[in-house]
Amino acid sequence: MQRLGYSEAEIDAAGAHWTVREILQQPRVWAEVADADPTAVGAFLGPLLAKDDLRIVLTGAGTSAYVGECLAPALTRRLRRRVEAVATTDIVAGPAAWLADAPTLLVSFARSGNSPESLAALDMAAARLKECWHLIVTCNADGALYRRGRTLENACVILLPEASNDRGFAMTSSFTGMVLAGALALGVLPAAEVAEPGIGRLASQVWEEHLPRLRELVRTGFDRAVFLGSNELKGLAREAALKMLELTDGRVVALADSPLGFRHGPKTVLNRSTLVVIFLSGDPATRRYEDDLVSELRRDGVAGHVVTLATGAAGGAGDDLRLAAPSGRWADLALLLPYAAFAQLLATLRSISLAVRPDTPSASGTVSRVVQGVTIYPAGA
Repeated sequence: MQRLGYSEAEIDAAGAHWTVREILQQPRVWAEVADADPTAVGAFLGPLLAKDDLRIVLTGAGTSAYVGECLAPALTRRLRRRVEAVATTDIVAGPAAWLADAPTLLVSFARSGNSPESLAALDMAAARLKECWHLIVTCNADGALYRRGRTLENACVILLPEASNDRGFAMTSSFTGMVLAGALALGVLPAAEVAEPGIGRLASQVWEEHLPRLRELVRTGFDRAVFLGSNELKGLAREAALKMLELTDGRVVALADSPLGFRHGPKTVLNRSTLVVIFLSGDPATRRYEDDLVSELRRDGVAGHVVTLATGAAGGAGDDLRLAAPSGRWADLALLLPYAAFAQLLATLRSISLAVRPDTPSASGTVSRVVQGVTIYPAGA
């Protein structure tokens, strides 16, 4: 049996067993997340979301923080209220700056739930906020965050399927699974959009139909990568850049921005060894700005390759990759899931090409799957 053009033995020898498995399993994980009974979560969130003065803070560390960044624009549009994505690492370093005393729903995302900042953010919120509720979304039933959440009267915990608790170094199933779980719980994505034939089929197209193009891009030997996206897809761009950095052990330098923001200085990173990936929005108003930048980058001819990812008919350039979505315009938050699979596969294949082991990419051992070495100090000390 082959996966991604490699035999099982070749994938295992490359140290990519778990990473590849966890990328390819995502449609199944999404279906399980969508099938979860929403009754308890709805009963918890319903009265809270009816509060006109409720502040919603989406938090997590690293990739888990980017989950909140992906959800915040969609949630702001739906609720028309104060929604902020603030990393636990920022909350812990400066709680007075981020925990203003207002009725607050703190939505915590965590794969393992064992990062020191995850628990510290809960404690700091409890100490500073008179009214605070917690929605905890995690992949690990044995994690400290899950156990703590189960003891709190003002909390509701969403535990994702066990398969989402990635065993590889990089967060893949856990990232998309938490985005989906958060989107469903907070009412910004209907469960029908992830049912078959749906978003899972779009992800399958990435490795069933676009694998040859992915492998061609890897063979160019790019050592810089830029990921661009607007609104919800800007959070994905940040996650895609992190995946490339992590899985290549820093040998491919990656950055992220919005298409409009990229012109304001970051564009200087471009050279012939740079791959630019633009996650195109399905929103016509947003798309005009993105199309302008794509045309500009291709006209300039400085970057090695400018790749766009979207749904619909193929574009005019060979680097335009299209997913054949069912009729109708899909929300960017839904498209984010197969787009993420594309970014994860690209980083994995580049990692293998560099003889970096994707399951354990940090050769020095100084970067770990669960962050170590963090001392939590008393607030204000």
